[in-house]
Amino acid sequence: MMQRRNLLTVIAAGAVASPVFAAENKGALAPAEEPPKRDKKILFVITSHSDLGKTGKKTGYWLSEVTHPWKILKDVGYEIDFVSPKGGACAFEGDDPSDPVNKEFSQDMVYQKKINFTLKPSDIKPDEYAAIYYAGGHGAMWDFLDNKELAAIASKIYTNGGVVASVCHGAAGLINIKLPNGTYLINGKKINSFTDSEEEAVNLKNVVPFSLETKLKAQHAHFEKSDNFQTHCVVNDRVITGQNPMSAAAVGSAIKNALDS
Repeated sequence: MMQRRNLLTVIAAGAVASPVFAAENKGALAPAEEPPKRDKKILFVITSHSDLGKTGKKTGYWLSEVTHPWKILKDVGYEIDFVSPKGGACAFEGDDPSDPVNKEFSQDMVYQKKINFTLKPSDIKPDEYAAIYYAGGHGAMWDFLDNKELAAIASKIYTNGGVVASVCHGAAGLINIKLPNGTYLINGKKINSFTDSEEEAVNLKNVVPFSLETKLKAQHAHFEKSDNFQTHCVVNDRVITGQNPMSAAAVGSAIKNALDS
């Protein structure tokens, strides 16, 4: 079931992250040292689409596919912006209250504001970003594929020497990214995403508007996959892709490593 994040409710409840302290040699408490701020930011793309086909059910972005890479990249000093095809608040699913990373994200007031008021593609200046990351969730199958504005942003970031990444259904956003020489970004590259087998396993193969695996292969990507719901992350020439929600943290770490190198 779709769940909507209510920023005002969170603020009114006083859900503010507790400061982290580190003990000094003399036993006194001091604020933990913040990582140095990076020169460029990272852009997270999330879906604006909330209807699961004609099922009458709701969808959106998958929460842990945002929070787990966010945690890894934020903790090493990257500022993260959120953009969606329509901008503003976006529906999500997959909220696991027992997940400590989800909890930390829900208590971070800076990022609660960002995720509830996502930017529009027209707001984005690609030169400000070292990487673009397309988060998944079934909603992405409806509004990532043909979004020319987002594809142009990703192409510019990659051309500037940056990283283009996705996880799960977020790979729909990679399919139509063209480089300045006219070739498609994923042509000839090792890529993965949520697989046809996984789509069958969740009984949505006949609900989504297309087969993501088939589309990626048709764009001449070298598709890789593991068994259903196993972690699988592929890195190929500054293009990083993960198979499913279980792969989100691995993709976050791979983005960090690619930028570090």
